[in-house]
Order: sequence, then structure tokens, then C-alpha cells
Amino acid sequence: MTEQSGTATSDRPLTGRVALLTGASRGIGAALAVELARLGAHMVLTARSQGGLEETDDAIRAQGGSATLLPLDLLREGEKIDMLGPSIVERFGRLDILVHNAGALNKLTPVAHIEPRDWNEVMGVNLTAAWRLIRTCDPPLRASDAGRAVFLTSGRVARPKPYWGMYGAAKAGLEHLVTTWAMEVAGGALKVNLMDPGVVATRMRAQAMPGEDPASIPQPAEVAPAIAALCLPGETRHGEVVRLG
Repeated sequence: MTEQSGTATSDRPLTGRVALLTGASRGIGAALAVELARLGAHMVLTARSQGGLEETDDAIRAQGGSATLLPLDLLREGEKIDMLGPSIVERFGRLDILVHNAGALNKLTPVAHIEPRDWNEVMGVNLTAAWRLIRTCDPPLRASDAGRAVFLTSGRVARPKPYWGMYGAAKAGLEHLVTTWAMEVAGGALKVNLMDPGVVATRMRAQAMPGEDPASIPQPAEVAPAIAALCLPGETRHGEVVRLG
């Protein structure tokens, strides 16, 4: 890691800021990492895939940005999640932005047929990891003069659908958890929001809708700027569920 320096400008408003982003190896996470780096943030990127992280890092460096790569399994390495906040502060002296983008769909199945292992995976990545991230990142985010936290959610919360019960329940729990945290930190500099990006051409979308032409729906790079907007120092929205779809 390198020390953050420089002065924020209108085209690089996140210069000097440090951002932690989960699920950064592909899809929305990779596109958002590139966008936040373009805006000046130093990116701390996590994902299970080292190769995917390196591809994202290459894209960031190609445009003059910087990143630190942290291979991490959110489901099985909870203790490492717990150390993220203190570790980032020890190395950088700050943490300004948290984006929990990583998610797990597993399989679409009737509620009565959900297997415990599948349930634990979906809840672990979508909800339990979010709780751990809040615990470890709350102190440095509150210490920032413009702390920002964004959690990716889904339209399945507002629009339940057969066979989506496991994923929908995880995201509903996420929305309740994050909205409650937003209430608890209201009145300070920290702004906490959720983002439902709507229909986007990701691997998870292809898994759920295998017959859909990915070229016919929005690409990750198209929704990344809207998510990045919630991370800007001038952002005033707080405690909202922003839905693009």
C-alpha cells in the first residue's frame, strides 16, 4: 500500500480517499472498482479469485489508478473480515468508503427444498458478511469527514417471486440491517445507503436467467456511476434504498 496524497478536484473528487470494495473480481464489482479509482480513490479490493482481482487491478492501473488486492472468502474467513477495518487504518491511516457488492445466489429452489448448506452460503455472503463489515468498518468510517457505505441489494425484496425465497430473504435481512445502522449513525458525517442496480448483465444474472441475451440488458459499466455517486463527499442521501430498475 502507498500513502494517499494529493488534492481532490472536480474530476477526481475522491483523491486521498480509501475505499474497501467486496466482490471486485468481475461484474458490477470490477466496473465499480474502476469507476471509483477513476474518481481518485485508492481501492482495497476483495474477492475469492486472485486472477479476477489482478484483472481488475490491471484495468485500474491502465487509467492511472491504484489498488491493493486482498483475496478473501467472505463465507469461510470471518475472522479476516473482522480485521479489515483496523488493518486498513494501520496501513493507510483511514477508511472513507465501504461498498459490499459481493453476493451469492446459489440455486433457485422451492423454500421447502432448501438445503442447510445452501442456506448458510447465501446468508453468509449476503447478510452475515455485511454485519461483520459494519462491525469492523464502523469506527474508521465514522472518523472520516465524509464516510460512505453502500450495500448492493435486489428487487426481489420488493417483488417476491417463487423459488427466490432464499436469496430474497437474505437481501431483505440486509436491507433491515443496513437501514437500522443508518438510523443509528444519523446526524454525523457518515452516509449509509443501499443500492438495487436492477437488471444487469452479470454472471449471477446469467445463472438465474440462462436463456436471456446479456447484450440486451444494461452492462456493469452502465450502472457503476450511479453506485459511485453514493460514495462522493458531496452526497447527502442517507438511509435510502436507491433502486435503478
